[in-house]
Amino acid sequence: MRSRAFPAVVLTAALAFAACGDDDDDDGAAESAPAGTPAATAAPAPTSAASAPGTETDASTDSTLSTGSTGSTGSTGSTGSTGTGGGAGAAVVAGAPFPEDRCAENEAAGTITYLSGFDFAATASIIDVVIADQAGYYEDLCLDVELQPSFSTANYPILASGDAQVASGGSFSEVVNYAAANEADLVAVAVEGRSAIDSLILKPGTATALEDLAGTTIGVKGAIPPSVAAMLAGAGLVEGDDYETVLIDGFDPLTHITLEGIVGFPGYKSNEPGQLERAGVPFDLFDPTEYGVPGSFGVLVTSRDFLDEHPIAAEDFLRATMRGLQDALADPEAAAAAAIERIEAGGNPNFLSPEGEAFRWATDTELITTQTPPGTGVGIPDAALLQDEVDAYAEVGLFGDSGAPAISERFDAGPISAVYDGDQVIWPG
Repeated sequence: MRSRAFPAVVLTAALAFAACGDDDDDDGAAESAPAGTPAATAAPAPTSAASAPGTETDASTDSTLSTGSTGSTGSTGSTGSTGTGGGAGAAVVAGAPFPEDRCAENEAAGTITYLSGFDFAATASIIDVVIADQAGYYEDLCLDVELQPSFSTANYPILASGDAQVASGGSFSEVVNYAAANEADLVAVAVEGRSAIDSLILKPGTATALEDLAGTTIGVKGAIPPSVAAMLAGAGLVEGDDYETVLIDGFDPLTHITLEGIVGFPGYKSNEPGQLERAGVPFDLFDPTEYGVPGSFGVLVTSRDFLDEHPIAAEDFLRATMRGLQDALADPEAAAAAAIERIEAGGNPNFLSPEGEAFRWATDTELITTQTPPGTGVGIPDAALLQDEVDAYAEVGLFGDSGAPAISERFDAGPISAVYDGDQVIWPG
């Protein structure tokens, strides 16, 4: 458990900002909530078993692009020396012109509609696409990509129907849960964050250890996130037996922290803590990652149909997106500014702020850069970590009585592995 009180310790200049908007405008905004959500109040009805949620050192990622041609091996054993994936297009060679037949294949794929996970927030699996689009990286690879703002949980049926081709997902387990429940053939092709993004935020002095939460009531926005439920289960606390949950309205942590009848509430590490710190409100934070609970965030998802029909376009979409991600990790402040510019151009319906987006991406940047193994391309799915995540969440009821679904068809590390030479993107000249 980490105790947090204002003024907060600042990791970098960007970490001084708040996760999801400023004090005046965006305190009610959150990744899973559309604009217009009512103000927060405590509701008496307990929630059911957990459902899908919305996802340290000062390391940095070198944005230098690869000039080599050696391959990298992903968790599925796929190796890409120059990035042909499963298609017939000529190989991409670092520094060489982009192959004409590959360009023709990408053009033949038509418009690739991308759906974001929460407006164009400065977070993994969104900001990389925004930066790649702004820099013209998709056009460089003959791809026609259309960006549309959306919410992660709304994206899966649209992908399954073929009305969009790529989308941002909240977590790998969220993708697996939807696919299993709806018999949807969805495939995670990038997993940028290798830990849970959720945390448990408590009123100060409530608990010094998880066991102190026995007999208490936690406020939840829909259901307790699986990572938080798994963290509590590790301390022997089971929802409904050892602690209760009640629904709380809205998404404003400044209101939630004052509610009577609850000891605290879950929130994203990249969001609610920033709002509370900026407002000078003390709180205590329990982080599932510090208790060995697995998880993921920043997932890029496609359909099996699109992946099979257009493997070259799918691979090159990832190539351009990962180059955008390298840029965003190399200069977090500029990337967050680009995200807020895109948000404002769309009317900013969720009242996001420059301070909030700077905090959000600074938080994601630290997690991504410190948790990706050295020499590994960011976003390459790790089969063992994904299996650990699904197994842990199955134990707290995420997948119902059927238990943990098989994950082998729910991710493919081959396309993204093929765009990397070590940890650098193979980019044409």
